[in-house]
Amino acid sequence: MALSLSPSPSPSRVRVGRPAIAALGILALALGTLQSVVEPALPLLQRELGVSPAEGALVGNALLVTGAVVTPVAGKLGDRYGGRRVLVRLMAVVSAGGLLAGLAPNLPVLLLGQVLQGVMVGVLPLSFILVRKHLTAGEAQAAIGIVIALFTGGSIVGTLVAGPIAEGLSWHGMFLLPTIAIIASTAVVTRLMPHDPPVRSDERIDWAGVVLLSGTLLAFMLGLVTVTSAGLPPLAVGAIAVAVAALATGWVAVERRAVSPMVDLRMLAKPAMWSACVLTLVITTSAGMVLFLLPQLFAAPADGYGFAAGTTQIGLFLLPGAIAGAVSDSVGGIAARRFGPRAVVVAGTVVTTGTMIALASLHSAAWQLVLAKVLTAFAAGVATTALLAGTATAVATGDTGIVTSLLVVTRVIGFALGVQISGAILAAGTDPVTGLPGEPAFVTGFVTAGLVAALSLLVVRVSKKGVRA
Repeated sequence: MALSLSPSPSPSRVRVGRPAIAALGILALALGTLQSVVEPALPLLQRELGVSPAEGALVGNALLVTGAVVTPVAGKLGDRYGGRRVLVRLMAVVSAGGLLAGLAPNLPVLLLGQVLQGVMVGVLPLSFILVRKHLTAGEAQAAIGIVIALFTGGSIVGTLVAGPIAEGLSWHGMFLLPTIAIIASTAVVTRLMPHDPPVRSDERIDWAGVVLLSGTLLAFMLGLVTVTSAGLPPLAVGAIAVAVAALATGWVAVERRAVSPMVDLRMLAKPAMWSACVLTLVITTSAGMVLFLLPQLFAAPADGYGFAAGTTQIGLFLLPGAIAGAVSDSVGGIAARRFGPRAVVVAGTVVTTGTMIALASLHSAAWQLVLAKVLTAFAAGVATTALLAGTATAVATGDTGIVTSLLVVTRVIGFALGVQISGAILAAGTDPVTGLPGEPAFVTGFVTAGLVAALSLLVVRVSKKGVRA
């Protein structure tokens, strides 16, 4: 089947491709805004809902749990039925989740809204499918970087508006206003984006593989959240691990026997693919820790180590990092094309590790935390986008959706893992008298984030040997 959506690729790319990519970018911007409003407002939500830092991490991770489960399914369905068709349906679910969160009277309803909003993560691989069909491989790398950059750029908007809306109106408005923008931008995408025919219209979907992979990811994410926030006994932790292992084993067995597997396991066994997944996991775990620790430290009382910042002030402190993240995502695709993903990862790892180790000693001034956020956000964004863009353009077009969705899922799992680890570290270091995390807990978190980032160098070295062998 032809890769282009029209008989004449070049004119089609100018007439249809550019408006379509622009429409996807607008939608990505709106989605990024909705996803990011929680970050600066998390301390406020914890106070309003009366929950601990470990429990507060559930608000952000509820979205990530759904994202991890839905993304590979969305990518596969996009390959099968067309990216535009699946994307529009996912946006209906996201809009419902945003409205539910915006009207939530309590924590359980808010969490349910976040769960529905998590479907938004599946939009990224669907966008990559459309980009790959409209552009050449070289142009697609840059376009993927732009789409991710706009998704990340939405965090700039979310970071700016979360505080004023929450403090001027209520925290409910933080969810309602971006949801209205998503509904409007989805209508634009529906109008401008042509229907893309499926790449593999004659193949049946491996529903057994879909169910088992979704169950594995759901068990893992819920187990992660439960273990780190509830402090379960060893027996319960072991039971969760056994359940995850059993589901994963069943999925592998089904995929090996399937005529048309959801994921070609031979592809995952390739050094380039598994190393990209492992590197993405390590990088985003470290970034997730930074994502959670800095707002908590900004909000801590100004009694020796905190800054007693409100939601609006926290948003302003995080704004430069959000800008750096957006710029880094747009640069990541270009950097992958020029230098290769491996070199970009090494550079980002060195920056992140050095920054976190330094921050463990130097965190008495707000500018130190702001600078650390900028450096780590840029380093993580460039590295993960380079890995994603490089992998997306190295596989067959028909595998773009599932391959990129696996990397997006890995990215989501890494962020969730980092957030929950940080929440557990702060909870363990909470002063029983004040009920607040002590300074040593933050120091431990920063050092741990730096050490986790440094693992990327080991993965790069091992995968490089594997390629040579």
